[in-house]
Amino acid sequence: MSERDRSAVGRLVVSALEKQPERVAQAMDRESVDDAAKLVASYPGPHWSKVFAALSSERAAAIVRTLPSRDCGELLETVEPPLAAAILSRLDPKEREAALKDAQPGVVSELNQLLGFPPNTAGSLMDPRVMTFLQTVTASAVLERLRSSAWKKRVFSVFVVDEQGILVGSVPLQEIAVADAETPLSQLLRPPSAVVQSVASKEELVELFETKKTPVLPVLDFDGRLLGVIRYDALISAAHEEASVDIQTMVGASKEERALSKVSFAVRKRLPWLEVNLGTAFLAASVVGIFESLIAQFTALAVLLPVVAGQSGNTGAQALAVTMRGLALREIRVRQWARVLFKEFRVGLFNGVAVALTTSFFVFIWSRSIGLSMVIGFSMVLSMALAGLSGGAIPILLTAIGQDPAQSSSIILTTVTDVVGFFSFLGIATLL
Repeated sequence: MSERDRSAVGRLVVSALEKQPERVAQAMDRESVDDAAKLVASYPGPHWSKVFAALSSERAAAIVRTLPSRDCGELLETVEPPLAAAILSRLDPKEREAALKDAQPGVVSELNQLLGFPPNTAGSLMDPRVMTFLQTVTASAVLERLRSSAWKKRVFSVFVVDEQGILVGSVPLQEIAVADAETPLSQLLRPPSAVVQSVASKEELVELFETKKTPVLPVLDFDGRLLGVIRYDALISAAHEEASVDIQTMVGASKEERALSKVSFAVRKRLPWLEVNLGTAFLAASVVGIFESLIAQFTALAVLLPVVAGQSGNTGAQALAVTMRGLALREIRVRQWARVLFKEFRVGLFNGVAVALTTSFFVFIWSRSIGLSMVIGFSMVLSMALAGLSGGAIPILLTAIGQDPAQSSSIILTTVTDVVGFFSFLGIATLL
């Protein structure tokens, strides 16, 4: 290939990196780690930031682990600091040291600072690249410094600190732009509308952004010194990733799996939970086995079993989703468990009555049996009320014992609703 052709190919690759980062990330997911690392090393530069933001942290860490230290340092300087810290957190200490070997000292210091905070806290999500000024600095000096900044497009307001680095307040950029050139920041200063400690949780950050309606939140240490800022878009991105992860973990899939992950990786991550699910399915089947002679005598019961299990499963899933969202957005706390469970039980009960009337009517039309209609009606009410109670209880219980409420909660709920649905239906049939 001629030099001209190589230059043309290079321009096309760079254009794809900048304009279609998601598609490039999908292509890199399909390739081996070695091939993906070779691509990154072949086209170094500031073009990889959006691509690595679209990759999973696990995949990005695997690529960084394979890159030469020189390319590694350049890449880590390119991506956003919180993302770079998330990638480095998946490496062991020796690999982390090798990856940072050729990075600029300032970048190394920023990343080590972020890595020192617990995951999903304000400190781990903040951007340490924040410009600070003393109160005596003039408006013209601020604008001059902003013009020479590499990340001036992300500045909405400037932060003012004292000689010890303690946050005093902030000044909106538009006020600086229209102020007289020699006006000191002390005359334009506003007290901060909201601040957050570096150890604050992600839930606290969401609550502050919702109540204060601010594009950035300054992050302080315990002495009030400014450490960095959390931007609204970064928090939304983190929340979106966590929500998508919750969808996968609810049904037993791995947090690291992506749509185009390797088959071997997907099988290795999913199979253990499928085996667990198989065990719980046998538990539900054993309930049916208890009433084997009854089913043999009245075969219509076997026909209607899936109806009861399906309705109770859907009822439980609705309660589970609403409760998990309430916990994630801090609308409810664990201490409010009684109110939540009582509400979900009543919702399931009232919906069960309505669905039971409809079901009993159509079962009578089909079977001409008043007894069978009564059995499925009573069992529908009981199973849906208990399913709503279970759907609300599972995430609250997992949160109370310090576990992730999304972790395979759907599998647990399915087991509970199947057992409750089968037992109530066949148990009431036995009694009647």
